[in-house]
Amino acid sequence: MITKLLVLQHIDREGPDLIGALAQQRGFELQTIRLDQGEPLPDPSQCHNTIALVLGGPMGVNDRQSPGMDWLQRELDWVTIWHQHHKPILGICLGAQLLALAAGGSVTPLRLGEPPTPSKEVGFAAVTWCVHPANEPWLKGCSNSNIALHWHGDRIHLPAIATLLGSSVACAEQVFRIGQHALGLQCHWEVQKGNLERWIQEDHEFVVDALGEHGPNHLRHEVDRLGDTVEQFGQRFLSNALDQLSIAVPTIKQQVD
Repeated sequence: MITKLLVLQHIDREGPDLIGALAQQRGFELQTIRLDQGEPLPDPSQCHNTIALVLGGPMGVNDRQSPGMDWLQRELDWVTIWHQHHKPILGICLGAQLLALAAGGSVTPLRLGEPPTPSKEVGFAAVTWCVHPANEPWLKGCSNSNIALHWHGDRIHLPAIATLLGSSVACAEQVFRIGQHALGLQCHWEVQKGNLERWIQEDHEFVVDALGEHGPNHLRHEVDRLGDTVEQFGQRFLSNALDQLSIAVPTIKQQVD
């Protein structure tokens, strides 16, 4: 039985948001670890009946060799151990990259156009499901495609053991699972509409680089137009994800000694 959501957070603005609210509604304890502030990771063997939620951030998984980013390598090592013991985990954006890398995949800059050039995917766009939602428990209640928020400049190359669930036009690897214990989202369904203005303000340069000078205001209009719809879908999708991850929780006897 699940009792805790362990949140690995990397920047103030990207918190558990909808997932945290859903977890609290279920009576889960929430514990947040701020890796970027030097807080230590717990021993995975002592994390019983726990789902790990690994959030996003402005850094990329390939920044772990950069000065001051040694904590990111430690986090990757931790996620690798967690995954190897089939403990339930949800990775979002950077978290999905860490999960893919931990399972044998790789991450490269997103390249679009002809010839392909480094690009960013920012804004609202559809994720089209690669399997019929009726045949995939993780996609219960989904349409053939659903709108998501995108905010990244990298592309995940999935490990062989992963199952691709959803793609966008700009980036094929948007949603994937590994077995029944791990779910990765390059896109964002966890962000509450009211928090997106902070994202736009604090990541202004990234948005302008992706969408041009008028990108921030365009994105604000899109938030007004689509934000409620995306948040409502996020609540359904992430509630179902918590259901599936709760099923995957090992009993204490099955967990690592």
